[in-house]
Amino acid sequence: MRVAVCQLNARDDRTVNLAMARDLLGRAAAAGVTLAVLPEYVDYLGPGAGMPKPEPVDGEFSAFFAEAARDLGIWVHAGSFHEVGPDPERTFNTSLIFNPAGELVETYRKIHLYDVEIPGRVSYQESRSVAPGERAVVTEIAGVPTGLSICYDLRFPELYRRLAIEGAKVLVVPAAFMMHTGRDHWEVLLRARAIENQCYVVAAGQIGDHEPGRTCFGRSMIIDPWGTVVAQAADGVGIAFADLDLSRLDDIRSELPSLANRRL
Repeated sequence: MRVAVCQLNARDDRTVNLAMARDLLGRAAAAGVTLAVLPEYVDYLGPGAGMPKPEPVDGEFSAFFAEAARDLGIWVHAGSFHEVGPDPERTFNTSLIFNPAGELVETYRKIHLYDVEIPGRVSYQESRSVAPGERAVVTEIAGVPTGLSICYDLRFPELYRRLAIEGAKVLVVPAAFMMHTGRDHWEVLLRARAIENQCYVVAAGQIGDHEPGRTCFGRSMIIDPWGTVVAQAADGVGIAFADLDLSRLDDIRSELPSLANRRL
């Protein structure tokens, strides 16, 4: 199963962002991938005042990526977008998964919200404008059980253990990881989630400046169940891809059965 991570620099022009995403999906399809993964908030990452109106899961955002999946004949993980939320003040941060026929096959709403106060460096309260999801999701993508997550979820290992216990062999992490934490924590956490759950991890990130005071780390990567980085995007807009060897995953789980040996 060949997968690609698509790394882009979404800003405050949704039309430009979507065109960039479509181009990266086309490049991934040309590389022969089965699945292409886009980053968190792929359609808009800019000042709140200019944010597009939240949409339902069958809105224009969904139609755009359904068409891309159908035209390219690949599975598309459309990063995430602002879905209509439970009340007028909050949206959901939502991932949509499309099969090669362009059908929406699964939805995941980000569970853990980024509420962080670092004096003099960052002040961000995602929960003020986003409602948390409540459902952990494992879905089959091209027959492979795949666990879904978004960005800040990465810091909560209990979610990924639950996904692994429920059968996931691949863990997907679309993100807009901030530069000041990403340079120290991004790769370490991704490799830890791969090792402790004996899963492939496919992580697609935003990169670069998006608005004053917000810079994303990038370094989108694919990691095998031994914790080895098998593909990584360069520091710019682009893709990286790798072939997932599921027989290697089975061998690792058989030779070092840490999932089977767990006591808690």
